[in-house]
Amino acid sequence: MTETALHRSHPDIINRLKRAEGHLRSIIAMLEAGKPCAEIANQLKAVENAITAAKRTLIHDHIDHCLGLGGEDELAELRAMARLL
Repeated sequence: MTETALHRSHPDIINRLKRAEGHLRSIIAMLEAGKPCAEIANQLKAVENAITAAKRTLIHDHIDHCLGLGGEDELAELRAMARLL
């Protein structure tokens, strides 16, 4: 599988990121409208969680489907990916 191939998880990740993008636009509007900081912080946390979940899904998919774990190069890549979790 090439690095540019679409993985089965990519459509789900794309949907998550598009939702997060929409939430970010809403947060900007909230800031511009002078909404309470606690509400804004709560929405920022939701976006942060969505992005973290998307990242974790992407990394787990990469580990499961792209790394052969047969050599030192693959193990080094696994270690690098694990630091991103």
